[in-house]
Amino acid sequence: MEQKVTTGNKSLKGKRVVVLGGTSGFGLATAQAAANEGAEIVVVSSRQQKVDQALATLPSGSKGFAADLTDEPQIASLFDQIGEFDHLVFTAGEALQLSELASVKMDEAKQFFNLRYFGALMAAKYASQFIRKGGSITLTNGTVGLRPMKGWAVAASITAAIEGLTRALAVELAPIRVNAVCAGVTRTALWSNIPESDREAMFNDFGSKLLTGKIGEAADIAEAFLYLMKGNFSTGQILVVDGGGVLV
Repeated sequence: MEQKVTTGNKSLKGKRVVVLGGTSGFGLATAQAAANEGAEIVVVSSRQQKVDQALATLPSGSKGFAADLTDEPQIASLFDQIGEFDHLVFTAGEALQLSELASVKMDEAKQFFNLRYFGALMAAKYASQFIRKGGSITLTNGTVGLRPMKGWAVAASITAAIEGLTRALAVELAPIRVNAVCAGVTRTALWSNIPESDREAMFNDFGSKLLTGKIGEAADIAEAFLYLMKGNFSTGQILVVDGGGVLV
């Protein structure tokens, strides 16, 4: 007798997706892509103005909250307000100030960890109790942890920490699935602290060396987040989306 093959959930229709850092870059692109598949969207940012701007690009019925994702009481209150949902995406992060070791400002380095690592940890802690059966958490990582460069010691350390956190949470929170998207150089506001002419020169230089011949766009990374939300058999995984950057 032929065994019936069952497929995983291939649609986000009717699912509720919460995107922390969902008002720009990877986060907004993921929110928009999930909305296009019929998901109900909740975006969160530190500034109400950015929340309002993001909601203007999302379908009617989408919701938004302003919260400091380095503040534990605010995170706990945030998820109490949001209530039950299906998928959490954490893309929050400010523009990194790159500097070689001798010039690293320790207070700034600690602040980067407060948002990108401890923010993710606290989000998982308080969100997990509200995630419905079959749901997931997807964190954000970068390829600099796989292939560090001079001036990236702090950023590489954060990505390594997120990789370990992803695997540990996948074990502890099962059957909630926990994964991370590890993105290569992508055109987002992350690089906004670099003057435009220098930024474009950097993008062209990076892109010319990649196997794809160009850097990524936010929509490219959004597709990876969608895959991990819908991939019912993927957990504890780090999905690298980098145009082949770690190979060259």
